[in-house]
Amino acid sequence: MRTYLVTGGAGFIGSNYIHYMFRKYGDQIRIINVDKLTYAGNLENLTEVEKLPNYTFVKADICDKEAISGIFAENDIDRVVHFAAESHVDRSIKNPEVFVQTNVLGTAVMLNAARAAWEKEDGTYPEGKKFLHVSTDEVYGSLPEGEGYFYETTPYSPHSPYSSSKAGSDMLVKAYMDTYHFPANITNCSNNYGPYQFPEKLIPLIINNALNGKKLPVYGDGKNVRDWLYVEDHAKAIDMVQEQGRLFETYNVGGHNEKQNIQIVEIIIETLQEMLPDSDPRKAHVSKDLITYVEDRKGHDRRYAIAPDKIKAEIGWEPETMFKDGIKKTIRWYFEHEDWMKNVTSGDYQKYYETMYTV
Repeated sequence: MRTYLVTGGAGFIGSNYIHYMFRKYGDQIRIINVDKLTYAGNLENLTEVEKLPNYTFVKADICDKEAISGIFAENDIDRVVHFAAESHVDRSIKNPEVFVQTNVLGTAVMLNAARAAWEKEDGTYPEGKKFLHVSTDEVYGSLPEGEGYFYETTPYSPHSPYSSSKAGSDMLVKAYMDTYHFPANITNCSNNYGPYQFPEKLIPLIINNALNGKKLPVYGDGKNVRDWLYVEDHAKAIDMVQEQGRLFETYNVGGHNEKQNIQIVEIIIETLQEMLPDSDPRKAHVSKDLITYVEDRKGHDRRYAIAPDKIKAEIGWEPETMFKDGIKKTIRWYFEHEDWMKNVTSGDYQKYYETMYTV
Protein backbone atom coordinates (compact mmCIF):
# COMPACT_ATOMS: atom_id res chain seq x y z
CA MET A 1 0.00 0.00 0.00
CA ARG A 2 1.53 3.30 -1.10
CA THR A 3 1.55 5.99 1.59
CA TYR A 4 0.93 9.65 0.72
CA LEU A 5 1.76 12.50 3.05
CA VAL A 6 -0.51 15.41 2.09
CA THR A 7 0.19 18.79 3.69
CA GLY A 8 -2.65 21.30 3.90
CA GLY A 9 -5.17 18.57 3.14
CA ALA A 10 -7.94 20.29 5.11
CA GLY A 11 -7.81 23.29 2.79
CA PHE A 12 -9.72 23.85 -0.43
CA ILE A 13 -7.51 22.17 -3.04
CA GLY A 14 -5.97 19.69 -0.61
CA SER A 15 -9.31 18.30 0.55
CA ASN A 16 -10.57 18.00 -3.02
CA TYR A 17 -7.37 16.13 -3.89
CA ILE A 18 -7.88 13.69 -0.98
CA HIS A 19 -11.47 13.02 -2.07
CA TYR A 20 -10.29 12.47 -5.65
CA MET A 21 -7.56 10.05 -4.61
CA PHE A 22 -9.87 7.90 -2.48
CA ARG A 23 -12.46 7.84 -5.26
CA LYS A 24 -9.79 6.68 -7.71
CA TYR A 25 -7.67 4.32 -5.61
CA GLY A 26 -9.91 3.33 -2.68
CA ASP A 27 -8.12 1.05 -0.22
CA GLN A 28 -5.05 0.70 -2.44
CA ILE A 29 -3.47 3.79 -0.87
CA ARG A 30 -3.00 5.33 2.54
CA ILE A 31 -3.19 9.09 3.13
CA ILE A 32 -1.75 10.99 6.07
CA ASN A 33 -3.13 14.51 6.13
CA VAL A 34 -1.06 17.10 8.00
CA ASP A 35 -2.74 20.45 8.54
CA LYS A 36 -2.25 23.26 11.04
CA LEU A 37 -5.96 24.13 10.81
CA THR A 38 -5.57 27.85 10.29
CA TYR A 39 -8.68 29.84 9.37
CA ALA A 40 -8.74 28.21 5.90
CA GLY A 41 -8.24 24.61 7.06
CA ASN A 42 -11.56 22.93 7.77
CA LEU A 43 -11.97 19.31 8.82
CA GLU A 44 -15.63 19.48 7.80
CA ASN A 45 -14.23 19.26 4.26
CA LEU A 46 -13.26 15.66 5.02
CA THR A 47 -16.16 14.19 6.98
CA GLU A 48 -16.75 11.62 4.22
CA VAL A 49 -13.28 10.10 4.61
CA GLU A 50 -12.33 10.72 8.24
CA LYS A 51 -13.38 7.24 9.41
CA LEU A 52 -11.59 5.34 6.64
CA PRO A 53 -8.97 2.96 8.08
CA ASN A 54 -6.44 4.15 5.47
CA TYR A 55 -6.84 7.85 6.33
CA THR A 56 -5.05 9.60 9.19
CA PHE A 57 -5.25 13.23 10.25
CA VAL A 58 -2.37 14.89 12.12
CA LYS A 59 -2.71 18.43 13.44
CA ALA A 60 0.74 19.94 12.95
CA ASP A 61 2.52 22.98 11.57
CA ILE A 62 4.81 22.34 8.59
CA CYS A 63 7.31 24.72 10.24
CA ASP A 64 7.57 22.35 13.24
CA LYS A 65 10.71 20.33 12.41
CA GLU A 66 10.18 17.85 15.25
CA ALA A 67 6.58 17.09 14.32
CA ILE A 68 7.28 16.68 10.60
CA SER A 69 10.41 14.56 11.15
CA GLY A 70 8.39 12.40 13.55
CA ILE A 71 5.78 11.69 10.89
CA PHE A 72 8.50 10.52 8.49
CA ALA A 73 10.13 8.43 11.23
CA GLU A 74 6.89 6.69 12.16
CA ASN A 75 5.68 6.07 8.60
CA ASP A 76 7.22 4.82 5.38
CA ILE A 77 6.20 7.79 3.24
CA ASP A 78 6.28 7.14 -0.52
CA ARG A 79 4.85 10.39 -1.85
CA VAL A 80 4.62 13.92 -0.50
CA VAL A 81 2.02 16.26 -1.99
CA HIS A 82 2.75 19.67 -0.54
CA PHE A 83 -0.26 22.01 -0.63
CA ALA A 84 0.17 23.73 2.73
CA ALA A 85 0.56 27.47 2.20
CA GLU A 86 -0.82 30.84 3.10
CA SER A 87 -2.51 31.80 -0.14
CA HIS A 88 -4.59 34.97 0.02
CA VAL A 89 -2.99 38.00 -1.62
CA ASP A 90 -4.85 40.58 0.49
CA ARG A 91 -3.74 38.91 3.71
CA SER A 92 -0.16 38.82 2.43
CA ILE A 93 -0.22 42.57 1.85
CA LYS A 94 -1.29 43.12 5.45
CA ASN A 95 1.02 40.55 7.04
CA PRO A 96 3.89 39.46 4.76
CA GLU A 97 5.96 37.74 7.47
CA VAL A 98 3.40 34.99 8.01
CA PHE A 99 3.61 34.12 4.31
CA VAL A 100 7.40 33.96 4.33
CA GLN A 101 7.32 31.82 7.46
CA THR A 102 4.81 29.26 6.20
CA ASN A 103 5.53 29.21 2.49
CA VAL A 104 9.33 29.43 2.51
CA LEU A 105 10.46 28.08 5.88
CA GLY A 106 7.69 25.49 5.95
CA THR A 107 8.71 24.19 2.54
CA ALA A 108 12.35 24.00 3.69
CA VAL A 109 11.29 21.92 6.70
CA MET A 110 9.32 19.57 4.46
CA LEU A 111 12.20 19.18 2.01
CA ASN A 112 14.72 18.51 4.77
CA ALA A 113 12.50 15.94 6.47
CA ALA A 114 11.82 14.09 3.22
CA ARG A 115 15.46 14.14 2.21
CA ALA A 116 16.60 12.87 5.64
CA ALA A 117 14.07 10.03 5.44
CA TRP A 118 14.69 9.03 1.82
CA GLU A 119 18.33 9.71 0.90
CA LYS A 120 20.61 6.68 0.93
CA GLU A 121 24.27 6.77 1.94
CA ASP A 122 25.39 7.02 -1.66
CA GLY A 123 23.18 10.10 -2.24
CA THR A 124 20.56 8.28 -4.30
CA TYR A 125 16.89 7.75 -3.50
CA PRO A 126 14.73 4.63 -3.51
CA GLU A 127 12.59 4.03 -6.58
CA GLY A 128 9.11 5.50 -6.27
CA LYS A 129 9.81 8.22 -3.72
CA LYS A 130 8.60 11.58 -4.95
CA PHE A 131 7.88 15.07 -3.59
CA LEU A 132 5.33 17.18 -5.46
CA HIS A 133 5.32 20.90 -4.68
CA VAL A 134 2.02 22.57 -5.57
CA SER A 135 2.48 26.19 -6.62
CA THR A 136 0.76 28.99 -8.49
CA ASP A 137 0.88 30.86 -11.79
CA GLU A 138 1.23 34.10 -9.80
CA VAL A 139 5.00 33.53 -9.50
CA TYR A 140 5.30 34.56 -13.16
CA GLY A 141 3.94 38.05 -12.58
CA SER A 142 1.53 39.75 -14.97
CA LEU A 143 0.85 39.49 -18.71
CA PRO A 144 -0.30 42.24 -21.10
CA GLU A 145 -3.98 42.00 -21.99
CA GLY A 146 -4.50 39.60 -24.88
CA GLU A 147 -0.78 38.90 -25.36
CA GLY A 148 1.16 35.75 -24.58
CA TYR A 149 0.97 32.99 -21.99
CA PHE A 150 2.95 31.68 -19.04
CA TYR A 151 5.22 28.78 -19.96
CA GLU A 152 7.49 26.74 -17.72
CA THR A 153 10.37 28.79 -19.12
CA THR A 154 8.76 32.16 -18.29
CA PRO A 155 11.03 34.12 -15.90
CA TYR A 156 9.65 34.58 -12.40
CA SER A 157 8.42 38.09 -11.66
CA PRO A 158 6.20 37.99 -8.56
CA HIS A 159 4.55 41.21 -7.40
CA SER A 160 2.77 40.47 -4.11
CA PRO A 161 4.23 39.14 -0.83
CA TYR A 162 2.16 35.99 -1.43
CA SER A 163 3.48 35.30 -4.92
CA SER A 164 7.01 36.22 -3.83
CA SER A 165 6.87 33.71 -0.99
CA LYS A 166 5.62 31.02 -3.37
CA ALA A 167 8.39 31.91 -5.82
CA GLY A 168 10.87 31.49 -2.96
CA SER A 169 9.47 28.06 -2.12
CA ASP A 170 9.62 27.03 -5.79
CA MET A 171 13.27 28.08 -5.92
CA LEU A 172 14.03 26.01 -2.83
CA VAL A 173 12.52 22.92 -4.47
CA LYS A 174 14.50 23.63 -7.65
CA ALA A 175 17.67 23.99 -5.59
CA TYR A 176 17.11 20.64 -3.86
CA MET A 177 16.53 18.97 -7.22
CA ASP A 178 19.75 20.49 -8.59
CA THR A 179 21.94 20.17 -5.51
CA TYR A 180 20.81 16.86 -4.03
CA HIS A 181 19.15 15.30 -7.08
CA PHE A 182 16.09 15.25 -4.83
CA PRO A 183 13.14 13.44 -6.52
CA ALA A 184 10.58 16.17 -6.98
CA ASN A 185 8.24 17.96 -9.34
CA ILE A 186 6.65 21.40 -9.26
CA THR A 187 3.21 22.25 -10.60
CA ASN A 188 2.16 25.86 -11.19
CA CYS A 189 -1.60 26.14 -11.50
CA SER A 190 -4.09 28.83 -12.45
CA ASN A 191 -7.01 29.95 -10.25
CA ASN A 192 -9.10 27.08 -8.93
CA TYR A 193 -12.80 27.01 -8.10
CA GLY A 194 -15.21 24.37 -6.84
CA PRO A 195 -16.49 22.78 -3.61
CA TYR A 196 -15.03 23.61 -0.17
CA GLN A 197 -13.44 26.92 -1.20
CA PHE A 198 -13.13 29.39 1.68
CA PRO A 199 -15.43 32.38 0.99
CA GLU A 200 -12.74 35.03 1.02
CA LYS A 201 -11.95 33.98 -2.58
CA LEU A 202 -13.85 35.54 -5.46
CA ILE A 203 -16.28 32.84 -6.59
CA PRO A 204 -17.60 31.60 -3.21
CA LEU A 205 -17.62 35.19 -1.93
CA ILE A 206 -19.83 36.32 -4.81
CA ILE A 207 -22.12 33.28 -4.50
CA ASN A 208 -22.57 33.79 -0.75
CA ASN A 209 -23.00 37.56 -0.90
CA ALA A 210 -25.46 37.39 -3.81
CA LEU A 211 -27.62 34.81 -2.03
CA ASN A 212 -27.69 37.05 1.04
CA GLY A 213 -28.37 40.27 -0.84
CA LYS A 214 -25.00 41.76 0.12
CA LYS A 215 -22.80 43.97 -2.05
CA LEU A 216 -20.56 42.21 -4.57
CA PRO A 217 -17.14 43.90 -4.31
CA VAL A 218 -15.12 44.15 -7.52
CA TYR A 219 -11.57 45.54 -7.50
CA GLY A 220 -10.71 48.50 -9.73
CA ASP A 221 -12.41 48.37 -13.13
CA GLY A 222 -13.10 44.63 -12.83
CA LYS A 223 -11.14 43.85 -15.99
CA ASN A 224 -8.29 41.90 -14.38
CA VAL A 225 -8.08 38.56 -16.20
CA ARG A 226 -7.61 35.15 -14.59
CA ASP A 227 -7.49 31.62 -16.01
CA TRP A 228 -9.97 29.43 -14.09
CA LEU A 229 -9.71 25.67 -13.53
CA TYR A 230 -12.25 23.38 -11.84
CA VAL A 231 -10.54 21.95 -8.77
CA GLU A 232 -11.16 18.29 -9.60
CA ASP A 233 -9.29 18.76 -12.88
CA HIS A 234 -6.36 20.10 -10.84
CA ALA A 235 -6.47 17.08 -8.53
CA LYS A 236 -6.31 14.80 -11.56
CA ALA A 237 -3.34 16.74 -12.94
CA ILE A 238 -1.43 16.36 -9.67
CA ASP A 239 -2.03 12.62 -9.62
CA MET A 240 -0.95 12.28 -13.26
CA VAL A 241 2.27 14.26 -12.62
CA GLN A 242 3.00 11.99 -9.65
CA GLU A 243 2.50 8.90 -11.79
CA GLN A 244 3.89 9.95 -15.17
CA GLY A 245 5.81 13.19 -14.76
CA ARG A 246 9.55 13.22 -15.41
CA LEU A 247 11.54 13.84 -12.25
CA PHE A 248 12.91 17.36 -11.73
CA GLU A 249 10.41 18.89 -14.17
CA THR A 250 7.93 21.73 -13.69
CA TYR A 251 4.46 21.43 -15.21
CA ASN A 252 2.04 24.32 -15.75
CA VAL A 253 -1.61 23.45 -15.14
CA GLY A 254 -4.20 25.75 -16.72
CA GLY A 255 -7.88 25.79 -17.58
CA HIS A 256 -7.95 27.39 -21.06
CA ASN A 257 -10.54 29.67 -19.51
CA GLU A 258 -9.55 33.33 -19.34
CA LYS A 259 -12.18 35.65 -17.94
CA GLN A 260 -12.28 39.13 -16.50
CA ASN A 261 -13.31 39.32 -12.85
CA ILE A 262 -16.42 41.30 -13.77
CA GLN A 263 -17.38 38.57 -16.24
CA ILE A 264 -17.11 35.96 -13.49
CA VAL A 265 -19.38 38.03 -11.24
CA GLU A 266 -21.96 38.50 -14.00
CA ILE A 267 -21.91 34.79 -14.91
CA ILE A 268 -22.51 33.84 -11.26
CA ILE A 269 -25.46 36.25 -11.02
CA GLU A 270 -26.99 34.92 -14.25
CA THR A 271 -26.45 31.29 -13.19
CA LEU A 272 -27.98 31.88 -9.76
CA GLN A 273 -31.02 33.51 -11.37
CA GLU A 274 -31.31 30.50 -13.68
CA MET A 275 -30.89 27.87 -10.95
CA LEU A 276 -32.95 29.38 -8.13
CA PRO A 277 -36.63 28.41 -8.30
CA ASP A 278 -39.15 31.28 -8.43
CA SER A 279 -40.39 30.18 -5.02
CA ASP A 280 -37.02 30.89 -3.41
CA PRO A 281 -37.14 34.37 -1.83
CA ARG A 282 -33.41 34.84 -2.41
CA LYS A 283 -33.98 35.03 -6.14
CA ALA A 284 -35.47 38.53 -5.75
CA HIS A 285 -32.23 40.08 -4.51
CA VAL A 286 -29.78 38.31 -6.82
CA SER A 287 -29.07 41.19 -9.15
CA LYS A 288 -26.31 43.06 -10.96
CA ASP A 289 -27.37 46.04 -8.86
CA LEU A 290 -25.34 44.47 -6.04
CA ILE A 291 -22.06 44.96 -7.94
CA THR A 292 -19.91 47.54 -6.16
CA TYR A 293 -16.55 48.69 -7.48
CA VAL A 294 -13.94 49.14 -4.74
CA GLU A 295 -10.42 50.56 -4.61
CA ASP A 296 -8.02 48.34 -6.53
CA ARG A 297 -5.72 45.94 -4.71
CA LYS A 298 -2.12 47.13 -4.26
CA GLY A 299 0.15 45.68 -6.96
CA HIS A 300 -2.81 43.99 -8.64
CA ASP A 301 -1.58 41.83 -11.55
CA ARG A 302 -3.58 42.56 -14.69
CA ARG A 303 -3.65 39.18 -16.38
CA TYR A 304 -2.65 35.57 -15.78
CA ALA A 305 -2.85 32.95 -18.52
CA ILE A 306 -1.30 29.49 -18.40
CA ALA A 307 -0.16 27.44 -21.40
CA PRO A 308 -0.57 23.78 -20.32
CA ASP A 309 1.09 22.54 -23.51
CA LYS A 310 3.87 20.60 -21.78
CA ILE A 311 1.64 18.62 -19.40
CA LYS A 312 -0.64 17.70 -22.30
CA ALA A 313 2.23 16.64 -24.56
CA GLU A 314 4.15 14.63 -21.94
CA ILE A 315 1.40 13.29 -19.69
CA GLY A 316 -1.84 13.63 -21.64
CA TRP A 317 -3.61 15.86 -19.12
CA GLU A 318 -5.96 18.60 -20.22
CA PRO A 319 -8.85 20.40 -18.49
CA GLU A 320 -12.14 18.53 -18.79
CA THR A 321 -14.67 20.83 -17.13
CA MET A 322 -16.03 23.75 -19.14
CA PHE A 323 -16.54 26.86 -16.99
CA LYS A 324 -20.31 27.00 -17.64
CA ASP A 325 -20.57 23.43 -16.33
CA GLY A 326 -18.11 23.88 -13.49
CA ILE A 327 -19.80 26.99 -12.13
CA LYS A 328 -23.16 25.20 -12.10
CA LYS A 329 -21.63 22.23 -10.26
CA THR A 330 -20.03 24.64 -7.79
CA ILE A 331 -23.24 26.60 -7.12
CA ARG A 332 -25.21 23.36 -6.79
CA TRP A 333 -22.67 22.15 -4.21
CA TYR A 334 -23.09 25.35 -2.19
CA PHE A 335 -26.90 24.97 -2.37
CA GLU A 336 -26.54 21.44 -0.98
CA HIS A 337 -24.04 22.46 1.72
CA GLU A 338 -25.53 25.61 3.20
CA ASP A 339 -24.60 24.46 6.73
CA TRP A 340 -20.97 24.25 5.64
CA MET A 341 -21.07 27.84 4.39
CA LYS A 342 -22.80 29.05 7.57
CA ASN A 343 -20.20 27.33 9.74
CA VAL A 344 -17.33 28.77 7.71
CA THR A 345 -18.65 32.32 7.63
CA SER A 346 -19.46 32.23 11.36
CA GLY A 347 -16.20 30.56 12.39
CA ASP A 348 -18.06 27.63 13.96
CA TYR A 349 -16.20 25.17 11.73
CA GLN A 350 -13.15 25.72 13.94
CA LYS A 351 -14.97 23.93 16.76
CA TYR A 352 -15.08 20.76 14.68
CA TYR A 353 -11.54 19.69 15.57
CA GLU A 354 -12.23 20.09 19.29
CA THR A 355 -15.42 18.05 18.97
CA MET A 356 -13.88 15.28 16.88
CA TYR A 357 -10.30 15.00 18.10
CA THR A 358 -9.95 16.43 21.61
CA VAL A 359 -10.20 13.77 24.28
